[in-house]
Amino acid sequence: MSRILVVDDERAIRLALRGLFTRDGHEVVEADSGEAAIERLAEERFDLVLTDLALGDVDGLAVLRASKASRPEVPVVMITAHGNEKVAVGAMKAGADDYVPKPFDNDELRLVIGRELSRTQLEREHRLLMERVEREYGFGALIGSGPAMRHVFDTIARVAETDLGVLVRGESGTGKELVAQAIHQRSSRRERPFVAVNCAAISRELVESELFGHEKGAFTGASAQRAGRFEAAHGGTIFLDEVGDMPLATQAKVLRVLQEQRFERVGGTRPLETDVRVIAATHRDLEAEVEAGNYREDLYYRLRVVEIRLPPLRERTEDLPALAERFLERIAERTGQPRSRLDEAATRALCAHAWPGNVRELEHAVQRAAVLTEGAVIGVDALDLGRPRARTSWLPTEGETFAETKRRLVTDFERAYFGAALTAHGGNISRAAETVGMARQSLQQKLRDLGLRDGEGSDS
Repeated sequence: MSRILVVDDERAIRLALRGLFTRDGHEVVEADSGEAAIERLAEERFDLVLTDLALGDVDGLAVLRASKASRPEVPVVMITAHGNEKVAVGAMKAGADDYVPKPFDNDELRLVIGRELSRTQLEREHRLLMERVEREYGFGALIGSGPAMRHVFDTIARVAETDLGVLVRGESGTGKELVAQAIHQRSSRRERPFVAVNCAAISRELVESELFGHEKGAFTGASAQRAGRFEAAHGGTIFLDEVGDMPLATQAKVLRVLQEQRFERVGGTRPLETDVRVIAATHRDLEAEVEAGNYREDLYYRLRVVEIRLPPLRERTEDLPALAERFLERIAERTGQPRSRLDEAATRALCAHAWPGNVRELEHAVQRAAVLTEGAVIGVDALDLGRPRARTSWLPTEGETFAETKRRLVTDFERAYFGAALTAHGGNISRAAETVGMARQSLQQKLRDLGLRDGEGSDS
């Protein structure tokens, strides 16, 4: 049901319009003058305004301006005198959405009103959808307040409107695909497809068919022609997740697509044009893979024009409460249940946990607790985190190479060591530098690299 404000100084017309729109299921509010209409607009919300143009001192144009000033998305339909098309055109230029001449035909008027209400409903739904997309795929899904995440946000904003290749690096579960989606949603390609491919989840025998498609009869089981992911992403963005797991032979073909913007389906000979932006992601040490001969150096540089590093969750515990709140809000929206909250002990447990599975592990833990908790408050037992684990483990995570494990351990050690030195001296960099035996500028740069300080720092 829509609320319609009918503005006319003739009582008979107002009553006729009330009866007409009420029968269609709308709620009708009447105003017998321009002044009364403007007062109503200031106090109430309407889905459509239908106003006569000739109302006395405060005419329909004043009502139009007042309506558009307060809620520009609400359609305003003008009623004009018969044969006064020139005035009607002037009203349209002033912002009216449509007009009907007197004496009006009821069916024609209903058609105009119905069309305007349908249009605004579609616009409202589109706006809500875009807001949801922004929450899910924009910065809203990438919560972070520390220097490392702010750098990620800044880089996304800078590269989104370009077509530069982006390589997103980070451990499994840190949100690499969310970064790719955020870049796509802020780019000129946002209205075109976003296609994600997990290169590690596709067998070596099928990866080329998945990426480039195949012709009928190209191999056993190819019973029909099939388009590949590059074809599906035409005009948009293709996200190559775990690109470090791509076979060497496939790497050469992907490189050709990047260089020539064309490819052939498996078993085909006809070149197909493609216009895609490529965003890649990996948790592997690609430099080590290049050195070992497992990864093409030319493809590595093609993909890594801009690099974005996502920090693991254990390095940004300040974001844990906000992330947990986001996941609790999301589960409440999906289930239609009131939103739960974590008690203090549960929040402390979140911050003490190592989170080897990063943000993905946190999301699953919080959502599981919300579903299994009967009340509105989630306690520490409901999180089922087990005993707190040490933040730094020498054991490699799944798929982590020796070089990657070593780099992670050294980074964790440096963060703990220099962070403790800085804390011991109340944040005074000069005193901390003297204690650790480093020049002040060197320590200051190290702290920035580790995400322990933002900007120039101070000796406070």
